[in-house]
Amino acid sequence: MASLVRLTALALARALQVGQRTPDGMAARIRACLGAEASWCGPLVERCAAMAGERWRRLSVRSLADLIERDQGFHFAWIAHEPPCVRRYLLREADRMNPLPLGLDRCQVPFWPHAGALAAWLGIGTGGLWRLTRPSDWQRRTPMVEQHYRSHLRPKRTGGWRLLEVPEPYLMPLQRRVLDDLLDRIPPHEAAHGYTRERSVIDHARRHCGQAVVLRFDLKDFFTAVKASRVHALFTTLGYPEEVARALTALCTVATPEPALRRLRAEGGMDWEQVQRLRDPHLPQGAPTSPALANLCAFGLDVRLAHLATSLGARYSRYADDLVLSGPARLRTAFARIERHVSRIVIEEGFALNPRKTRCTGAGRRQTVCHVVVNDRPNLPRDEFDRLKAILHQCVRDGPATQNRENRPDWRAHLRGRVAWATQLNAAKGARLARLFERIDWAA
Repeated sequence: MASLVRLTALALARALQVGQRTPDGMAARIRACLGAEASWCGPLVERCAAMAGERWRRLSVRSLADLIERDQGFHFAWIAHEPPCVRRYLLREADRMNPLPLGLDRCQVPFWPHAGALAAWLGIGTGGLWRLTRPSDWQRRTPMVEQHYRSHLRPKRTGGWRLLEVPEPYLMPLQRRVLDDLLDRIPPHEAAHGYTRERSVIDHARRHCGQAVVLRFDLKDFFTAVKASRVHALFTTLGYPEEVARALTALCTVATPEPALRRLRAEGGMDWEQVQRLRDPHLPQGAPTSPALANLCAFGLDVRLAHLATSLGARYSRYADDLVLSGPARLRTAFARIERHVSRIVIEEGFALNPRKTRCTGAGRRQTVCHVVVNDRPNLPRDEFDRLKAILHQCVRDGPATQNRENRPDWRAHLRGRVAWATQLNAAKGARLARLFERIDWAA
């Protein structure tokens, strides 16, 4: 009985969305769908006609069917002598996308009115798209050799393990196309500095230079916290129909398979709660689409924290999972209250704070943002400069091979990158390090 009620609600939802949104028109389509008068539908069509236009345009067939099932008249109709019976299906055109919301209306996004258009754009058949977007239950229980992702465990500097879920070579190019032609065209919040063009970690640090107090917070399991439901809501907001949003979501998320979860528990790298998060479809750390999707899904978080910072007379920015507020000295006395506000906002937006990494630093101590000293201007920490200088000096004296203790495959490029990073932060210190680097005999 329940399934029949659901199927009837779905048929009525499709009928309501076919034509003009007027009470008489919608009532006529319900009569055509049922092949009989429906005296109970008056309040339902009135409520649908009075609904805000933006909300109506973004209602999927399923969400409208949910609304119909909750309607009192529809409920009483099933108790009557002759319950509703679908005689005809009214279907709207497939070539249809919802308009972009205000503020994104100038963004040029690909036209994918149905899953077939998405598959053709990706250069694969509809069967290939189906194989790449199978449900999460399949991902969790299928043997590792048949998975679309390779799981790698990497040790963290602070202890524990980081799970990298890297897409297979046949999936990676498809995700890059979604990133380049869709996600990169949608601007994240202006406070987001990670994984965005024309913003860098130095810009993130520079925003907090010379402040009396710097408050740092860290989001726990940033990518894992972004669930498939949020990604689906994002694609729906961008105007894509239900089937396209569902396919894009499955293409960009993963449910970690059980063998990988068992190994994580055996290694002791993750607690029970973290493993449970990985069981649900989430953004994989290792896919090219995950950083952009995480930034876009954290838009609400950035809006609320930026507003909180403004109310405090402070500044706010975010680099991936690193949240920073900075401002006048009164922030120190209000730190406990601010921490509670930030924690509440983070939880309400679907994330969680890592309390072990929360910091409140005054101007009398070294203030750092993403390992960049910001007391006066962006600068290299003194201990990092001394350590790099010592390594370069030993390379000059004893040869570069003696200092490559981690067996890096391209030790020269690694050192050159560290010197270039130091030069960006402090040109004078970087020049000293560069002179040492040039003296290294790489043939030794």
